[in-house]
Amino acid sequence: MNILVAIIAIAAVVLLITGGLAPTLNFLIWVGIALAVIAVIVFLVRYIGGGKRAV
Repeated sequence: MNILVAIIAIAAVVLLITGGLAPTLNFLIWVGIALAVIAVIVFLVRYIGGGKRAV
């Protein structure tokens, strides 16, 4: 699960940078923001939940 969060976070950063450099691809900024929010929510749920599983 940690790998999935890392992949989502990296994809969010790449999409945010790409969307910022190309104004015509403005929707990528919103996709990047959505992925970043999902990554933060997953991280917080795992952090607050205590991560009972050893990975």
